[in-house]
Amino acid sequence: MNIHEYQAKEIFRKYGIPIPPGEVASTPQEAEAIARKFGTTVVVKAQVHAGGRGKAGGVKLAKSPEEAKSVAAQILKLTIKGLPVKKVLVTPAADIASEAYVGIIVDRASKRPVFMASAAGGIDIEEVAAKTPEKLLKHPIDPRYGLQAYEAMQLAFFLYSDMKQVRAAAKILQQLYRAFFENGGSLAEINPLVTTPAGEVVALDAKMVIDDNELDRRPDIAALRDESSEDPSEVEARKANLTFIKLDGNVGCIVNGAGLAMATMDLVKYYGGEPANFLDIGGSSNPEKVVAALRIITSDPNVKAILFNIFGGITRTDDVANGIVTAIKQNPLKVPLVIRLTGTNEEIAVKILNENGLSAMTDMDEAVKKAVALATGGKVG
Repeated sequence: MNIHEYQAKEIFRKYGIPIPPGEVASTPQEAEAIARKFGTTVVVKAQVHAGGRGKAGGVKLAKSPEEAKSVAAQILKLTIKGLPVKKVLVTPAADIASEAYVGIIVDRASKRPVFMASAAGGIDIEEVAAKTPEKLLKHPIDPRYGLQAYEAMQLAFFLYSDMKQVRAAAKILQQLYRAFFENGGSLAEINPLVTTPAGEVVALDAKMVIDDNELDRRPDIAALRDESSEDPSEVEARKANLTFIKLDGNVGCIVNGAGLAMATMDLVKYYGGEPANFLDIGGSSNPEKVVAALRIITSDPNVKAILFNIFGGITRTDDVANGIVTAIKQNPLKVPLVIRLTGTNEEIAVKILNENGLSAMTDMDEAVKKAVALATGGKVG
């Protein structure tokens, strides 16, 4: 679960991380009032679950309350990576002497949290890792002990040479790890972590992603979810208990089981197509899940063909077939549909589909090739 910058900053503040004050506004008038309260140059920042806010015009400097009102009005009209901006954070501008990056992410390969630090802050860390990997230090953390003081100092020495700043940064790193660990984070980062001309070390930005598996036991964190800033299809999928991730391709995939879903996406790519999504209906035989899945897929205008790939183990293929028929009757399809069914109650499923003018394939490769051909105008790799 993504949370907004202002929410991440509130969490970080609770752990003692030095962060400038800031308030959230939903209207240009509110932004003006906040800027007037601060009485100094402010930064107005779009609050949206998308990267690249600055490049999209979502971060602007305002030297007066009137200018804050004007730039807030501009930002609140933006849509960044498909998501409308409904809130802005107004915070005093800071004098910056240097910018660094610090962050923690769960590394599935080592099964540990990994700290990352770079003196090249203020830009995408992916860009630093790709172009200048020597500027990025990665340090795995033993979750049994957390980030030890000596480890924090090692990371801080990678960023700074001034001893006062090293100690300040090491303290922030330990506070950041505690915030990450104690709130169920899968990612926590500060970009940029800055030094001021006076030599202070300050966190100017904050980002945090919460592991969905942590939300049931952390209702206070779950309450931070802002569905208005999420993709509507992902919100609907979550409410229908579907595992769904929207992608940029044109072949809509509805599959049961995460492993089969990944294999299906790989095959779509192998045969020259681009998957439009990851959608796993799971092991349930509930036809309503199929109805919801098809509704979500067809809401994506980029989808040019839909592929059902169902292997019936626990899942009953006749229930899936009934779900497909029900969904099509409710909302007739405007794009071609390819169905591959095999497994439990396969003969019954095929009969249900045939009686309703549909057909099913049993070979996975052939089904994927057909779906790719339909989505790409006959071009199959």
